Amino acid sequence: MKRLIVATLLAGIATPAIAQDHSQMDHSAHQMPHPEEAPAAPEPADPHAGHSDPAPAEPSNPHAGHAMPASDDAVPKGVAPPIPTDHAADALYDPATMASARAAMTKENGGMTFSQLMIDRFEYRAQKGGDGYAWEGEGWIGGDINRLAIKSEGEGVIGGRLHQAEFQALYSRAIDPWWNIVAGVRQDFRPQPQRTYATIGIEGLAPYWFELEAQAFLSDKGDAHLRVEGSYDQRITQRLVLQPAAEVNIAAQDVPELGVGSGLSTIELGLRLRYEIAREFAPYIGVNWERSLGDTARYARAAGEGASATSLVMGIRFWF
Repeated sequence: MKRLIVATLLAGIATPAIAQDHSQMDHSAHQMPHPEEAPAAPEPADPHAGHSDPAPAEPSNPHAGHAMPASDDAVPKGVAPPIPTDHAADALYDPATMASARAAMTKENGGMTFSQLMIDRFEYRAQKGGDGYAWEGEGWIGGDINRLAIKSEGEGVIGGRLHQAEFQALYSRAIDPWWNIVAGVRQDFRPQPQRTYATIGIEGLAPYWFELEAQAFLSDKGDAHLRVEGSYDQRITQRLVLQPAAEVNIAAQDVPELGVGSGLSTIELGLRLRYEIAREFAPYIGVNWERSLGDTARYARAAGEGASATSLVMGIRFWF
């Protein structure tokens, strides 16, 4: 009770001193200067004053302490770098298992064996002096680089004799993504007498999608000749394709028993329009023109044949 009385007395004494009239208070300390009289703001202190800036640190070499392989300049241009033989995974897993996995990956990425049989022409030819037929095809088996290829072509008269028939067995090796070198043997069954040839050539896809092939032949009797072929697929629609084609034969010497003269011996031009019912099957119609030149034409006339022939053709093209 005594404490309560003392606190009340002290509160009554302090209140009048604090509750002064607001008008009598000194406001000079709170008066703001006029903008024109405001003092300039002090310059901010330099946080680096008295300290010397250190030189920029050199970037660390990420390869320090490591032996670096030779630069790419050490590898000649156009030559692939050597295949690495140190496989990091072999340090953690069974090397035999990893070798099997790498072999499977190589096979699945271009190391598999493929095959194809393409019958490019199997046709009927309506022509003056007797209708005929002709065929041309190729099959191969192998990988992206090395292949075994077979080729065959020929022509004859319906109900009559076979004029020409040949068969080739070739080794084909890719020399770049577009061209293959081929070498092998060719056997002619017609015309008689039969001939066996050694052959070497090149085939592939030229710029602007021209398919070209050139082969040189040397027979077991010593006669030689050169054959050059070319074709182009002009797509009119996704299924309708116009294909011009040409073949030229050049002989190094006269071979009377085969009816071949030296120099430019024969030219064949064709124009075929096919409709691809499926990519693998396409009937076609067209026109084909053949011409013998020089001594070859003379041999043909002596055998009772014409030097040139024009045929309307119809046939099928298929592959699998």
